[in-house]
Amino acid sequence: MALRASIGQYYSASSPLHRLDPRAKLAATVAFMASCFFVHTGAQLVLAAAAVLAAICAAHVPMGRLLSQIKPIALFLVVTSIVNLFFVQTGAVVAAWGPVSIHAGGVEAAVLYTARFFLLLLAGSLLMLTTTPTAITDAIERVFAPLERLGVLVGQASTILSIALRFVPTLSREAEHILAAQTARGADLENKGALAFARACVPLVVPLFSSALRHADNLGRAMDARCYMSGPARTHYHELKLDVRRDGPFIALVAVYLGVLAIL
Repeated sequence: MALRASIGQYYSASSPLHRLDPRAKLAATVAFMASCFFVHTGAQLVLAAAAVLAAICAAHVPMGRLLSQIKPIALFLVVTSIVNLFFVQTGAVVAAWGPVSIHAGGVEAAVLYTARFFLLLLAGSLLMLTTTPTAITDAIERVFAPLERLGVLVGQASTILSIALRFVPTLSREAEHILAAQTARGADLENKGALAFARACVPLVVPLFSSALRHADNLGRAMDARCYMSGPARTHYHELKLDVRRDGPFIALVAVYLGVLAIL
């Protein structure tokens, strides 16, 4: 059984979406994800889906790679759909099996809410695939920099976030290696139920935790050796600058999308 973690994995490509300022992409993604909660009609849903498809085409990211990002959350979408399908009891009865019935309102809610969450997850995954973890954390730090005046440790929080995003793929590979080693030693991790598999995975926790501590210690020593200091005086190798010709049309398109969504 292989373990896969796609969070924080950047897909390198030369596309208009990759070249955008990370602050613009971050703000646009947050705005789109928030707008998904205000999608209530079929026309709004079609508009939101068209916006996501346009962004995917502009990103030059394979659809399979994008869908693999949200595969671990597919169960959540299925459960949400089933709950809305059977527990929303409004509208005409579409089908009935004894005491269990499906209403038109339940079908509409199942389709609408599942599609909204699906588009929301696609937008978040597209941001992760087209923006490096360092660029994302730099954008977050710049956006929330004014909070430093209030005593909020934005710089340290962004550094922690950057390290966490970078170590997710590393720890995933470590878990795969430990799992392969345990299997080679006779551990039976295949064809087990959920509870039995959880018990069988207990021996994986200690070496994985030890590996995480070792990586953290090595990183701390490397940061100390390079005299790393957090705070507003710290400089950046890549300075973020908004380009009107590069980022202006994208920001305008996002504004148009939000305006049309509000009108529909």
